Amino acid sequence: MLCRSDRAGKDRVVVQHEGSRAVVVGGSIGGLTAALLLRKLGFDVEVFERNPEQLENRGGGIVLQPITMRWFEGHSAKAITELSTSSSKLRYLGPGNEIVFEEHAEWRYTSWGTVYRALLGDFGTERYHLGEFCAGLSQDADGVELRFVSGRVERADLAVFADGISSTGRKRLFPDLQRTYAGYVGWRGTVREDQVSDRTHALLADALNYSVGDRTHCVLYLIPGMDGELDEGRRLLNYVWYRNVAEGPELAELTTDVRGFECPVSVHPGTVQQRYVDEVRAAAERELAPAFAEVIQRTEHPYVQVVCDIRVPRMAVGRVALIGDAAFAARPHAAAGSAKAAADAWMLYEHLAKTDDIVAALRAWEPGQLALGNQLVDRVVAMGTRSQVTNTWVPGDPDLRFGLYGPGV
Repeated sequence: MLCRSDRAGKDRVVVQHEGSRAVVVGGSIGGLTAALLLRKLGFDVEVFERNPEQLENRGGGIVLQPITMRWFEGHSAKAITELSTSSSKLRYLGPGNEIVFEEHAEWRYTSWGTVYRALLGDFGTERYHLGEFCAGLSQDADGVELRFVSGRVERADLAVFADGISSTGRKRLFPDLQRTYAGYVGWRGTVREDQVSDRTHALLADALNYSVGDRTHCVLYLIPGMDGELDEGRRLLNYVWYRNVAEGPELAELTTDVRGFECPVSVHPGTVQQRYVDEVRAAAERELAPAFAEVIQRTEHPYVQVVCDIRVPRMAVGRVALIGDAAFAARPHAAAGSAKAAADAWMLYEHLAKTDDIVAALRAWEPGQLALGNQLVDRVVAMGTRSQVTNTWVPGDPDLRFGLYGPGV
């Protein structure tokens, strides 16, 4: 153990787990955050990512919550100001681009790829293994065994599954658990800001923007460019447009990609059937503010995210922990998915810092994160119901604000 000052300036004992090994399954934002924090505690950490290539061009925009930014406050080679854009207004546009509601609201935004590159730069690539799909796990009192389709077998004192909505860890621990479809999808995309008209840019670039229709809504904000650029003209207008789609044949047909494969999680950019791309562009002109419609119509490759909810009954089983979307997948309305993964990782760090008993630390960590996960899912279900089902969304309503812990946070 060693003694150091905590953030309040008081000395506390921080247990170092030197000699212990941790394996993180999933090399996305949550997995890399967990890996960096475990390494700070002295663990020998390796990360295994199923995709054969680095993930930097995956994902869209992120509204930054304080917990998401915590790693970049003194722990990273990068500062959050180097990785994000900002706005000072919350704005709702009406059917003629008129401003129907506006108030002062400070937010920061980044892109998934920008944060990923920064975290991977901090962790390094020596112990970051691509193309390794974890297919199975087992554990005993002394450790966890992870088995990969490549034939690789890894044994560790702690296994953290941060492998997202299709988590192997969740499937092996809870094989009967199913996702719950929300009843709608999110159409997502980005357009470089210099590719829209000056009027549209002026309306959208300085705010967190909403366009709300009959049982539908779209949110839009400015994020760094494809390679993290913050120069004006190279940044991206990023949006999510939620549209109701009936479960069953209608959803299955929409989520069948151009190769003929059904995609239950998302239909990636460039693989959405063209007839659906044409339809969503035409619908944007009918249903959204003209500035929003222009951005959607100028998106080269819009893509589809299937919106669903997942809850787990446990997040810690022996020496195995589930974090982020591997445990709770929450609809995007609160912009808290990345924040929840970061919160799980930071609280795991705090509990492991108190004891060298890994199993006891996981038992102590689990109740608070289970409560937070259930609270978040409850909240976004209520938000989605108001906007997509009951049509009771009111511009500026504090119950519909972004935040991990509750309205307006």
